Amino acid sequence: MPDAVSVVMRSFNEAWAIGNTIRQLFAQDFPGEIELIVIDSGSTDGSVEIIEAAEPAKFIRIPLGTYVPGVVLNQGAREASHEWIVYLNADATPVGRDWLGNLLRPCLETENFGAGFSRQIPRPDCMAVFAHDYDRCFGPRRVSRGWDHFFSMVSSVTHRSVLEKHPIREDLQYAEDDEWTRRLAADGMRIVFAEDSVVMHSHNYTVRQSYKRLFGDAKAMAAAGSTREETLVSTLTGWLADCARDARWCLTRSPLALPHAVAVRLAQRLGRRDGWHAGRKVLISNQPQS
Repeated sequence: MPDAVSVVMRSFNEAWAIGNTIRQLFAQDFPGEIELIVIDSGSTDGSVEIIEAAEPAKFIRIPLGTYVPGVVLNQGAREASHEWIVYLNADATPVGRDWLGNLLRPCLETENFGAGFSRQIPRPDCMAVFAHDYDRCFGPRRVSRGWDHFFSMVSSVTHRSVLEKHPIREDLQYAEDDEWTRRLAADGMRIVFAEDSVVMHSHNYTVRQSYKRLFGDAKAMAAAGSTREETLVSTLTGWLADCARDARWCLTRSPLALPHAVAVRLAQRLGRRDGWHAGRKVLISNQPQS
């Protein structure tokens, strides 16, 4: 194990969670130093007072409306005193005292290590459609192991040398973690899923928020040139497949949640389609003219 780690925590209006997250962080069974760096982007809900009471090594406040993921993540790494840099969202609460050790251990054992990330489990209030997503991504029979690429920055770790060679892009508002780790993989670096490192983390999005989030992700990835075309046919067939999977999930757990799931999946698919086309326009406009 390293002698010390720096933990970079992003915060915005998460007073309901951040206190417990910080307590669980410092309750870890980790023999070395844990340096906490919190970057808050304009919280007004009491988060600031909770953070100040926790006395982090560094507390950086940026103006409301200026948050860009890559800018904040790179800034946190520059502020870090140690070589091993852990990213932990304010609303991603470690489960158990071995979260940190179980995150670091498989990464230390991996040659050509680039980045590692924890398993996420949903909170008790997580809506069925989103709980299903977490099961598909992180569950015991997760389908994400068959995807061409999967990573989440929510609870993750990397090394300073990796970030020096491949800094996180600062021109993306969405999907910056996906784009970053695809670059690492293309350079021969390994992405590690630390299955035994667990955080509790989930969000309940409205239908409108679901559209916006998938639009942003798809636009960012299409602008980077790394997503397949989203057509009307792929949108409709994808939505039907989503609904079929959700039906099997909801009918055995929460049948009344199925109509909401159908609406969310349609919004996600439309957001992905529209975002892809918007991102392609950005990609084409940025190409040099012959």
